[in-house]
Amino acid sequence: MKMIFCSLLLATALPAIHATTPEENLAALGLTLPAVPPAVANYVPAVRTGNLVFLAGQIARGPDGKYLTGKLGRNVTEAEGAAAARQCTLQLLAALRAEIGDLSRVKRIVRVGGFVNCTDDFTAQSQVVNGASDLFIEIWGERGQHARAAVGVASLANEAPVETEVIVQIRD
Repeated sequence: MKMIFCSLLLATALPAIHATTPEENLAALGLTLPAVPPAVANYVPAVRTGNLVFLAGQIARGPDGKYLTGKLGRNVTEAEGAAAARQCTLQLLAALRAEIGDLSRVKRIVRVGGFVNCTDDFTAQSQVVNGASDLFIEIWGERGQHARAAVGVASLANEAPVETEVIVQIRD
C-alpha cells in the first residue's frame, strides 16, 4: 500500500510530459520564455540546415535585461551557476521558437554545450550545466536527453558565469 501511494504521489507531482505540449510543460513548471535577446556581435541566433537547428550560445540575462555576471568558485555558487544555465536555456528556447514557430516541432535535443566561467580549482562544471540539461528533460522527457560538453573556461563575454548552446533536431 505504501509503495502504491508513493507512486501515485510522484505521478501527480510531476508535469505530464508527452501528454502536453512543450509550452504547457513550461507553464506547468511556472516558466515563461523571454523575448529573444538581440545578437551582440556578427552572428545570427539560429541556423537551420536540413532538420537540424544550431542555436548560438546564450549568456543569461536577469529579469531587468542585464547580464548576470560572476565566476564560479569565486563569487557565484554552484546553485547560482545552475540557475544561470537554466536561464540560458530559456533564452535558447525563445530563439528556437522564433526560428521554427512551434516548440512541438522538436523531435530531439541532440547536443548541449556548456561553458562555465570558473576558477582553476572549480571542478563542478557538470553540475552547473545540469541546470540546462535538466530543463530539456523536464520539458521533453526522453526526447530531451542529449550528448553534452561541460567545459570550464577562464572568462566569458560580459563576465557571464555560464554560456550554453544547443543543437536540436526538428520535424518537417
